[in-house]
Amino acid sequence: MYELFRMYENMSSYFSYILLSNVQKRTFSDTLANALHDRLRRLLSSEPKLAERMEVGALNAVAERLYAQQFGKVKLADPEALRPLIVKALADNPQVKMPPAFMASEWWEIVDANQLTTWEGYRDVKRLGRKTRLSEKVRLNLWSVFEQVNQDLAAGRWITYAGMFTALAARFKKTGLAPFDFVVIDESQDITPSQLAFVATIAGAKPDGLFFAGDLGQRIFQLPFSWKAMGVDIRGRSRTLTVNYRTTHQIRQRADRLLGPEVADVDGNTETRKGTVSVFNGPDPVIRRMASVVEERDEVAGWIKAMAAQGVAPHEIGVIVRSVAELVRAQAAAEVSGLPFRVLDAKSASANGKLCLTTMHLAKGLEFRSVAVMACDDDIVPLQNRIDDITDEADLAEVYATERHLLYVAITRARDHLLITSGGTASEFLDDFALSK
Repeated sequence: MYELFRMYENMSSYFSYILLSNVQKRTFSDTLANALHDRLRRLLSSEPKLAERMEVGALNAVAERLYAQQFGKVKLADPEALRPLIVKALADNPQVKMPPAFMASEWWEIVDANQLTTWEGYRDVKRLGRKTRLSEKVRLNLWSVFEQVNQDLAAGRWITYAGMFTALAARFKKTGLAPFDFVVIDESQDITPSQLAFVATIAGAKPDGLFFAGDLGQRIFQLPFSWKAMGVDIRGRSRTLTVNYRTTHQIRQRADRLLGPEVADVDGNTETRKGTVSVFNGPDPVIRRMASVVEERDEVAGWIKAMAAQGVAPHEIGVIVRSVAELVRAQAAAEVSGLPFRVLDAKSASANGKLCLTTMHLAKGLEFRSVAVMACDDDIVPLQNRIDDITDEADLAEVYATERHLLYVAITRARDHLLITSGGTASEFLDDFALSK
């Protein structure tokens, strides 16, 4: 990382941002940006002039600041603001029989994400990753609702994050004034269409103005889409890094089994896990399939105490679960262990002197010496609710893929020690992870 920063010493400014997005809740987390900011500050403690020309931040926060500078105070629309607009539009268009939850997700993930403002745009858009196939006739009915929602948002002077990114992209493209000289985009596998259009303008037209870093195996937030179709073609210009400096050989090798030998994107770019090596070894990961959540609680609590006895500090231990609903199981294990703990939120990357409890989504970008991934039950990983919502078998593969990616993210937060547990019938994914495979 230090060598990368040295490359930019002669540049007038440098900006790096970290993106974490949650498609379902449409929120963005600063967790990873905060963690990188702290590491960068330590790394450049002897290079104060270089540090002054660099900025680290979450994409949403940076965009909000730029929007306020260019257009004035932003009035962001969130799911709470959208819900009554969806309900009202459905009531005004009784020919549409879809439930409000479906209409909201279709609007956020397709209409708003692609900034669709015309019927023709919605008719022709590719709905990659969506669970329900829609005929042109059905789409036409749905558009009457979405068109009204767009009009109501405009009347209330609301703007979404996607709308904010789109407006900024248009402004910087028109003026030709880029706010940064060079931009490094981490976690780029989760970037959205409007965000990609935005970052393509904020570094100007320099051929080396953008640097993307990402891992297709860790795409857990954003539905797939074509970068090439948006004018960002990285085919033949990318390479896969094959040296892992963070995770032991034993953890990395087992984690890769969840994804298969190759992962590909919509444009045909592939990442291969073959040939990857870790620079250090450690103990084999441990899988414990317990008969009940109580047995699981005691197993994890005992493991936490064993880690502490080996000299692992509390804040170097992470307990990760699939979603907020399972955090109660992590808290129970932490309480039995007797160590102080903290449930991490979107703004905290660690808690000094305390165990760190978090969800798989918020764990993105974090790392711990020791990690316990709890509640890997068959109805939780993959999440049964997501499977039950599928109306088209063609979408089942996409759901399974993203659930595998979530588990992959969780277990690769561990540097040295990894424990995976279930409190009942275990997830089928654990068989893929098992040593005997």
